[in-house]
Amino acid sequence: MTKKRRRPIHLHVMVSEEEQALIYERMAEAGIRNMGAYMRKMALNGYVLHVDLSPVRELVSLQRRCSNNLNQVAIQANTYGGIYPEEIAALKRDYAALWGPLSDLLKKLSALVEL
Repeated sequence: MTKKRRRPIHLHVMVSEEEQALIYERMAEAGIRNMGAYMRKMALNGYVLHVDLSPVRELVSLQRRCSNNLNQVAIQANTYGGIYPEEIAALKRDYAALWGPLSDLLKKLSALVEL
């Protein structure tokens, strides 16, 4: 029994060695390892946008830590009726550390949108 292919039409493209090297380089930049997937993406959409989300992951981690600290301070205030000034100062430092990189990331994203 033969299985019907989802894409039964074969396309063949000839390239030079330099073009092939450039194609592989761009595939690596886009994080795509499958030549067929890359060629389809480029042929159908014209471009591949690869976004490095490592700064976002770092900011999400920092935001989680800030939220956790804020929750602990809220529990302290609600349970014992007060909080220490050092805890408030620590929260301010954490949020200041969060907003700097977040502002930088938003500037980079807005520059990408303008392209």
